[in-house]
Amino acid sequence: MLLIFCLSCKEEKVIEAPVNNHNISVLTQHNDNYRSGLNNHEIKLTISNVNTKQFGKLFSLPVDDQIYAQPLVVSNVNISNNYRNVVYIATVNNTIYAFDADSAQLYWKKNFTQPGMRPPKNTDMTGACSGNYQDFTGNIGIVGTPVIDSLSHTMYFVARNVANNNFVDYLHAIDIITGGEMAGSPVQITATCKGGGAGNVNNILTFDGQKENQRQGLTLVNGMVYVTFAGHCDWEPYHGWILGYDSKTLQQKIVFNVTPEGTDGGIWESGMGMAADKEGNLYVAVGNGTVGLNGDPTNLTNRGESALKLAPSGNTLQILSYFTPYNFQYLEDNDFDYGGMGALLIPNSNYFFTGGKDGNLYLLNKDNMGGYSPSANNVQQNISLGSAAMLHSQATYYKGTSTEYLYVWSENDQLRSFPFNRSANMLDVSKQKVSSVAGPVGESGAILAVSSNGDLPGTGIVWASHPVSGDANVQTRPGILRAFDAEDVTKELWNNSQNPNDATGNYAKFCSPTIANGHVYLGTFSNQLIVYGLK
Repeated sequence: MLLIFCLSCKEEKVIEAPVNNHNISVLTQHNDNYRSGLNNHEIKLTISNVNTKQFGKLFSLPVDDQIYAQPLVVSNVNISNNYRNVVYIATVNNTIYAFDADSAQLYWKKNFTQPGMRPPKNTDMTGACSGNYQDFTGNIGIVGTPVIDSLSHTMYFVARNVANNNFVDYLHAIDIITGGEMAGSPVQITATCKGGGAGNVNNILTFDGQKENQRQGLTLVNGMVYVTFAGHCDWEPYHGWILGYDSKTLQQKIVFNVTPEGTDGGIWESGMGMAADKEGNLYVAVGNGTVGLNGDPTNLTNRGESALKLAPSGNTLQILSYFTPYNFQYLEDNDFDYGGMGALLIPNSNYFFTGGKDGNLYLLNKDNMGGYSPSANNVQQNISLGSAAMLHSQATYYKGTSTEYLYVWSENDQLRSFPFNRSANMLDVSKQKVSSVAGPVGESGAILAVSSNGDLPGTGIVWASHPVSGDANVQTRPGILRAFDAEDVTKELWNNSQNPNDATGNYAKFCSPTIANGHVYLGTFSNQLIVYGLK
């Protein structure tokens, strides 16, 4: 069966997966609003043909700068009366490219830097990391993964600009066929809310385009485009903001500040998009920041270091449920952000899978997350991978023939697969499988995705992109792409170091590989997108 999540409506649709050739689209970060990372409609790539003889690098697509945003693929786009598969690439130079996803032909490219301005650079963040800000190595233009509404042929993304020390973010809505701006686009991102937290003036907090970092992928659900923000190396004052815009008019409808009476509360999740269910509820894991109010950690006013279930309420968001680890102050004091790992909703379940920089994984009931207790974590399940596994990574999901799996590959650890037992609604730690392949080190784990042809045996593949060596958080490092049997991750099928012609170049931090229509699209920091497939 194939699950279709409609990006602009409430319905989930389940249809029979066709057995003949077809084309599919990847319209949002990690494939769907669950953030599962699963394309279960891949009929070409299997565990028997992803090997050095049959699979490898097909071509590369040159671009003008580094790629942080996940490549997106739209099938059957009408280009001059020809229906083609198109891959869209965003760079930190504020440029969008539309290439033929199969032939590498360039259809259009456009730069969205505002006239008289330029993309900000890491050196503009003068107070971040005491003036030595290396989380970026140059431009900081389009970073968060765009989202596409295929029904209206519209792509939404945030492009950042600066001139004369005036930092301005714009939300764009463009036509994916031509690259032209849609009506009302772009709109400058501004926001204010009541609050006496850090940086307030007369009890009003104002969005700061310099200090706010748009790292997460955008979320499109029920006609709303949501944009989230964190900070640059905890350069205060900053806050975690969630801003919602009408997808047709780009009118701002929602303003939510995670810490209005405190500070920090960044929302970034290693670049993973904010999750959403079919009712339009939002799910997010918040990094470091103030917890509670006036010494009461259960007060909902400030919710740093927490997982949140949110729902639109008037012109803001209401917290429907939350979880805050009992040791949140230790996490805060030692920069062990709870929201470091990209979090996902397990499809067709009540569970939200999250993790933090202290090496802990948490399985939460999405409707009753567990709140706060000073002595214990009242959650569905807590698994520790050890303090070295800091979980700067993106988890992913797969439903096999008889077993469902969640996959995690943190830095300083190996790739792990955990079976999900629906009878107990728990991860079966005793039956986990651990790859023997040496993994990433430093402070960047592996970014994972899965492809399969439904639950057909022999088709499930876990794809992993990670740095080969060194600390990719603050350095540009060489990268590697690997493929594993999804049913048994102790079996590596292929990696691009086995053939010199398959090299990836430099690892693109927190940029998920995109698998669609027999191809794997991998962003790099070598100013190119690499495309792999059957030779």
